[in-house]
Amino acid sequence: MPAKTVNAAIEELRNAVQSLEIAIDGRFDKEKDVSEFEREVRRVNTDRSRLAQELDQSQFRANRLEEVNREVSRRLVTAMETIRAVLDR
Repeated sequence: MPAKTVNAAIEELRNAVQSLEIAIDGRFDKEKDVSEFEREVRRVNTDRSRLAQELDQSQFRANRLEEVNREVSRRLVTAMETIRAVLDR
């Protein structure tokens, strides 16, 4: 009878160790998932920062082109008025 009790205790211990290993593996998998998620969040934030910077640069260029366009338009109007004035003489 004591041999059966010892064997039963050993079997229970094996089952407990196996359950513990499964729980540890699950925990490692969850931590791995969290780490991957954190890396993805960092990548997204890096992309967002880069895109925001590119957008700012594009907006600056668009504003500058608009200023240049207004200046060219003003000069064209002045040139056309000068040509009209010369032709009207």
